[in-house]
Amino acid sequence: MTRAAREQPTRAGWSRRKRLLMRAALLGLGLPVALILLFRVVPPPATPLMLIRLIQGYGWQRDWVPNTAIAPSLAAAVIASEDNLFCTQWFGFDFAALRDQMDAWSDGERPRGASTITMQTAKNLFLWPGRDPIRKLFEAWLTPQIALLWPRQRVLEVYLNSVEFGPGIYGAEAASRHFFSKPAARLSTREAALLAAVLPNPLEWSAGEPGPYVRRRAAIIERRVGTIRPLLGCAW
Repeated sequence: MTRAAREQPTRAGWSRRKRLLMRAALLGLGLPVALILLFRVVPPPATPLMLIRLIQGYGWQRDWVPNTAIAPSLAAAVIASEDNLFCTQWFGFDFAALRDQMDAWSDGERPRGASTITMQTAKNLFLWPGRDPIRKLFEAWLTPQIALLWPRQRVLEVYLNSVEFGPGIYGAEAASRHFFSKPAARLSTREAALLAAVLPNPLEWSAGEPGPYVRRRAAIIERRVGTIRPLLGCAW
C-alpha cells in the first residue's frame, strides 16, 4: 500500500471530525439565539435553578403573568435594589460598576459584584447558580444578546416572572399570593420593597415574616425609589 493510500483514510477521518466540530459549534452558537428569540414572545417554561430546587425538595410555585398584571411599584423596587441604571444601560452591562470591580480585584480586594438585571436574567434562563469563571463567561456572552434582542420591558417581565423570591417560590404572582395573599397587581409600595429586599438571599430571608435587617433594607429601597425616580422610565 502506498503512502498516499495509507494517509487517505486519516485525512477522511479528520475531515469528518472537523465537520462534526463545526456543526456542534454552530449549534452551540445558534441554539441560545433561537431560544432568546423564542422567549421574547413565549414565556420560558422553567429555569435551571427551578429544576435544581425541585430536586432539592423545595417544591415549585410559579404563575406567569404579563407586566400589566404586576404592580409597577415592584419593578421600581427591584431596579432600586438590584440595578439603578437598568433603564439607561447599553448592552445590558453597568460598565462603571465593572471597572470598579476590576480595580478592586487588581488591588487585592474582594469584588462585590456588578450584576445587572439583564445579566441575572441571562443567568436565570440558561445557566446554573454559582460564581465560577466559566459560568460568568457564558453570562457575559448571553447578556448583550438579550439586551439587543429584547426591549427592556420584556427583560423586566421575564425577570419578575422567573426570579426566586423564596424557597420554591418563583415570580411576582406566586410570591405575592404566598406572602401577602393578593395578586401581584395589588402589591403596595411597602410589600414591593419587601419582595425586592429578599432577592439577595431568598432561602433565608422572608418577605412575609421580615426580620429587622430585611425591614431596614425595604425602607432603604423605598427611599431609593424616590431618589432615582427620573431613571425609572422603563418601569412604568
